[in-house]
Amino acid sequence: MANTSKTFICISNYFKGADFLIALKKCGNKVFLITTENLRHKPWPFDYIDEAFYMPGLDLEWNMDQLLYGVAGLMKGEKIEAIVALDDYDVEKATFLRENLRIPGMGQTTGRYFRDKLAMRMRAQSAGVKVPAFSSLFNDADINHFADTVPAPWVLKPRSEASAHGIIKVHDKDALWHNIHELGDNRIKYLVEQFKPGAVYHADGLNLEGKTLFCTVSKYLATPMEISQGGGIFRSANLDYQSEDSKAIKKANTEVMKAFGMKSGATHTEFIKCDDDGEIYFLETSSRVGGAHLAEMVEAATNINLWAEWAKIEDALAKGYTYKLPKSTKGYAGIVLTLSKFEKPDLSGFNDPEVCFRVPLDYHAGMIVKSKTRKKVLELLDDYAERLSRDFSTVAEMEKVKKFH
Repeated sequence: MANTSKTFICISNYFKGADFLIALKKCGNKVFLITTENLRHKPWPFDYIDEAFYMPGLDLEWNMDQLLYGVAGLMKGEKIEAIVALDDYDVEKATFLRENLRIPGMGQTTGRYFRDKLAMRMRAQSAGVKVPAFSSLFNDADINHFADTVPAPWVLKPRSEASAHGIIKVHDKDALWHNIHELGDNRIKYLVEQFKPGAVYHADGLNLEGKTLFCTVSKYLATPMEISQGGGIFRSANLDYQSEDSKAIKKANTEVMKAFGMKSGATHTEFIKCDDDGEIYFLETSSRVGGAHLAEMVEAATNINLWAEWAKIEDALAKGYTYKLPKSTKGYAGIVLTLSKFEKPDLSGFNDPEVCFRVPLDYHAGMIVKSKTRKKVLELLDDYAERLSRDFSTVAEMEKVKKFH
């Protein structure tokens, strides 16, 4: 490994990625963080950050020219090796900076495949990857053709929001058009897609120079869309490693990464196994580590810290040495998580030896369990979900999307 220090800019509009920042610094690099002023007092790992810079306002309020000129000013005295987006909403910022400052890495065209759900579906479809039937909302005739030929229900999805934020489910053509008219000019920032009932899975991976080095497949036991629209207890657990679903989704994930031009970094990709035909359909992907503490769940099952290994991949690319993935284990883990009616819920009653992580967020109640068997993980998740629902859980109304990426 080369000893030469490299300089990295990491961008995050959310408080996350501490393990990435720590690992990058431990590799001997200079690490700069750009985040929002609102997160100045969060417990960032400042001992591993050379300097933090704060942008006024929240994500969509960032002045991109101000960001560009600020980074350009920093470059007068620093040779920036790479710019890394730690969250979904920072991908546009990072690609914008790379394009303007000619810094290697994912550009704006490829970046859209990992942010814009319409671009994702069009690219996947052209590459032969199965996707639910969909239509843009640009042309009235196309929308009517979709509604007349694709069986309802359908979902209206914001093209560039994360997770299930802003999704609207409709059951007939009148409701579809009513919602489209309500969107007004913002209709171009949505797509319509056939709702396919089925099990939803996520593939969490690490990639290097166009090859998938690591991928583990897990199943949402309560999907993000169900949680966002009806409340409930978020749960996920990794699949049996030799299951047909795991193999099929890994294969589909490899096809998606190739079609989308993913070179190096972490990815979180979601698929659905349709109840009607048993086929695997691509839903969406992102060029980052999965949220909702899924990284901790993956680490509990496999001993692979996605954040830290992503940082080491970036270090290897910058310094020109060969990255080697640590040996992974084949254990099982699952997460159970809910909004809590208590600011700091007392979860001491959840004291089984399988509990390996407790979610540290205020007004959240959740934990990760791990075991040598998936059966034990699922038993605990079911039991904990019932207890959390009874004693801790609350529901927050989902806000309407008012600003769009």
